[in-house]
Amino acid sequence: MIDIAEVAKQSGMPASTLRFYEEKGLIASTGRQGLRRLFNDSVLERLALIALGRAAGFSLDEIATLFAPDGQPRINRRMLAKKAETIDDTIKRLKAMSNGLKHAAVCPAKSHMECPTFQRLLKAASSGALDEGKKRSRVKRGGK
Repeated sequence: MIDIAEVAKQSGMPASTLRFYEEKGLIASTGRQGLRRLFNDSVLERLALIALGRAAGFSLDEIATLFAPDGQPRINRRMLAKKAETIDDTIKRLKAMSNGLKHAAVCPAKSHMECPTFQRLLKAASSGALDEGKKRSRVKRGGK
């Protein structure tokens, strides 16, 4: 058994986050020593999985589904594949934005407004194609 202060130290998460995760049902204390919550050592692995899920962009509700009722990991492979696809889409969108901005920074046109590449970037921005998630929904509807 380790107390909340030691869990916070070893996990790098503030005690307030640990209390919030417990409130959300993501982790569970096993008792108290005075006013301090106590946890099994296994909480550190669970917190590592939660941190990985957060880093990948999963919501806490989505992360909660990655655990079986007994607390053991139950990772949904389809959910992981879908998140990886979303990340890939974001990377493509950001790469296109980066390329457009790099071009605009060195474009030989007298004005950015005269540059065809910059005009395409403006058109993409005004159509919502650069907004996260909108590009995909437009494609699904058969739009541009």
